[in-house]
Amino acid sequence: MSDRRTGPKSLEDTVPANERPARAAVEPGLERMDEFVVEDRLVTDVGGSIGVRVLSTPGMIAIMERNSAVLSYENLPEGKATVGFEVCVKHVSAAAEGSRCQVRSTLREVVDGRKLRFEVEVREGERTIGVGTHERRVIDVGMLATGSQVPSP
Repeated sequence: MSDRRTGPKSLEDTVPANERPARAAVEPGLERMDEFVVEDRLVTDVGGSIGVRVLSTPGMIAIMERNSAVLSYENLPEGKATVGFEVCVKHVSAAAEGSRCQVRSTLREVVDGRKLRFEVEVREGERTIGVGTHERRVIDVGMLATGSQVPSP
């Protein structure tokens, strides 16, 4: 999923263009799981106040967003991508540095063909670490690059 020296792989490196569909294939029920290790930029020790390094809430949210972004990207045609605009999650349990966790994104709803609503969760084995929802909006990358499309929820 990532390279320690450079961070997460780009979506284009994760999902080659020749593996993307010719037409949008985002439908409720799509699901993607990935595994990750709690390390590097994903951890915090809350300023030294807890005496151990654990998965940070911002790190957990980043993993949830990325997994949803990859799921969207691999089901959208060339020239389309998504941007996140809402996250509503609960961080309910700690995952210590070095833990192996799983992230799951499930597309639950597509609104107006452009708003994608996901259920997201992070687990360590049988334990739930975080759970919630995330929303992304489909954008036209070319229009965004020219400034003619500014995403809005």
